[in-house]
Order: sequence, then C-alpha cells, then structure tokens
Amino acid sequence: MSAGTSGPPLGTGPEKAQFVATMFSRIAGRYDLMNGLMTLGMHHAWRRVAARHTIAAPDGPALDLATGTGDLALELRELHPHREIVAADFAAGMLREAATKMREIGAGNRVRLVAADALALPFPDRTFACVTSAFLLRNLADLRQGFSEMRRVTRPGGRVVALEITQATLPGFRPLFRFYFHHVVPRIGGVIAGDREAYTYLPQSVDRFLTPPDLSGLMGEVGLRAVKYQRLGLGTVTIHVGVA
Repeated sequence: MSAGTSGPPLGTGPEKAQFVATMFSRIAGRYDLMNGLMTLGMHHAWRRVAARHTIAAPDGPALDLATGTGDLALELRELHPHREIVAADFAAGMLREAATKMREIGAGNRVRLVAADALALPFPDRTFACVTSAFLLRNLADLRQGFSEMRRVTRPGGRVVALEITQATLPGFRPLFRFYFHHVVPRIGGVIAGDREAYTYLPQSVDRFLTPPDLSGLMGEVGLRAVKYQRLGLGTVTIHVGVA
C-alpha cells in the first residue's frame, strides 16, 4: 500500500502483517536516527529501564522480540553477561541493520539474530527466562496471540516485558504531544527517512491501541501473573511486566 491510497491497515490480519514487515524493512536504514530525533535520545533510557525489569528472572536465555536494530538486546547483553541473548525480528531489513551493528561493536558472539514471527515463534515451550520487546505490540496482527506466544516460550517464574508507546494523558501536555506526534513527526519522517507514510502510521497506531489498564488485563487473560505497568516519558511510553 502506498501513500495516497486509503492509508495503512491499522487493524488485524495478514494485510497488516505484510504492511508492517515491508514498512520496517523500508525504514531500517534510518530507524536509529529517527528514534533519536523523535525521542531526543530518551529511547535508550527507556530500553534500559525495560531491561532492568528482567533482573528477577530465573537463569536461562533471554529473547528480544521485534529487536529492530538490536538496541534492547544490547541492553540485555550489558545487564546479563551470563545469559545467551536471542534477538528476533520478521523484517529482513531490520535484521540486516542489526547484524551490521553487532559486527561493528563486536557483539556478534553474544547476541544471536533470528528471523521469527512473534505470532508463531520457532522455539519450544519454556525456552527463555525472559522475553522482551520494544514498540512491538501495536504492530501485531493479533495481540492476544502475540502474548500467548510470549507466555508459551517463557519459563515458569520468567518475565515478559514490553515497552510500548501510549497516548499522553497529562492535562496541558496531551494536546502539545498530539500536535507533535501527528504533525511534526510525519514531516520529520518524510524528510529524514524519506517515508512520511511510515511515520503517519506511527501516531495513528497509537491512537487505536489499548490503554495500559486494558493491555494489562489482556496479559492477565493469557495467563501472565502479577501484571504491572510503569509510565515513562510524561506518560508517552509504558513498560508492561508479567510473570509466566
């Protein structure tokens, strides 16, 4: 689907999955730059906080889903030098960028990159001590199935940790953020990444996404326990944590 049509698919199903995979491969080369510009560099700190929520996980390997260029996987690597880190994505372009980054910083022997669909993970039950993701959930064609797969591959007592963009709710700040997110970000995306459509999809997907309480409820429905969430960035991002 290209700009000028009815817009990107925001619901569920294979059309959305194909759109998302193609879009992320398309913007992979400028993904890190855009993240830095959009968040004023704060996305690294958010990922660091998300990674810390895995400290209480039992021994065993860690899985980072929708790893993109590997930033959260690298945070896990720094925090857990004893764990094997598996970083998975289904966008080929993102995996290529991640592989380049790992080679450049000499992390290739500590982070294993895998092509995988979050809705059908190619791992046995109870493989991982923790499963993390950053900015994955809005892009899933079936959110319940995604959480079910995360729980399935997590060991008992393991942690499922998801960092996601959420709608700002602070009075006064909310309209300012909406203007920035809906009008400024797409323009930056058009200029820097050459892809205004991708950065128009971004705020639209957030608008239609579950609130943190509703998302926590869904995590509980698939069997995750002690679900909690932490808002960061003046409420513009939220970290959700559940115990398998």
